[in-house]
Amino acid sequence: MTQQTTTNMQPPTHVAIIMDGNGRWAQKKGLPRIEGHRAGAKAVQAVMRACRETGVRYLTLYAFSTENWSRPKSEIMGLMELLVQFINENEPELHKNQVRLRTIGRFNDLPSAVQFVLNRVIKATANYDRYNLILALSYGARDEITRAARIIAQKAKSGELDPETIDESTISRHLFTEGIPDPDLLVRTSGEMRLSNFLLWQVSYAELYVTETLWPDFNEKDFAVALAAYARRQRRFGGVEMKKEVSS
Repeated sequence: MTQQTTTNMQPPTHVAIIMDGNGRWAQKKGLPRIEGHRAGAKAVQAVMRACRETGVRYLTLYAFSTENWSRPKSEIMGLMELLVQFINENEPELHKNQVRLRTIGRFNDLPSAVQFVLNRVIKATANYDRYNLILALSYGARDEITRAARIIAQKAKSGELDPETIDESTISRHLFTEGIPDPDLLVRTSGEMRLSNFLLWQVSYAELYVTETLWPDFNEKDFAVALAAYARRQRRFGGVEMKKEVSS
């Protein structure tokens, strides 16, 4: 008798990425930090193509955290201008490939001009269900969970919600990611080994993949390597691996 182990034959449904290393990439090349972010936008386009080619339906990108507001004002404004440019330039591709654009985070913190462009494209792509591009903007996981707890508490106080019925699904329904499946794979570039306050609730059982590659250098081949690593993982979700016995 021989034993057969199982691997992930199907691609992940949802990949989340912490896009790290733009500043270091620019520094290595003697360029302003904003040029690193500009190069990083091209890496986003490459990964979006790779998702379509491999069948990954949900892609969540950590584009701007709540902590990022502490950066120099000039860098923040440059990032916001790049975001508007990215959305405008890529809108035709979103329509062509039936990609729904979504955002998670404190949307109202964003400049009004950015909100306007995002709202327009979000509404224009709302009926697509083939692929999903989710941008985490002014996002922080602790803030998200605190917000959810506050809303749930208010509902319990008003009698709209019975405290005895609160469970994990209740919390999930009150997160920014309501209706979005949890990530199967979390990728972090630039070699840093931390979650940086990103999707702390949702990545509880995600497979983690860290690469030394800086985000602007991350391309389709790097994405394929990450998917190959995911395929070799055995996902047990806290249980015991079940092995099938087959006749020799």
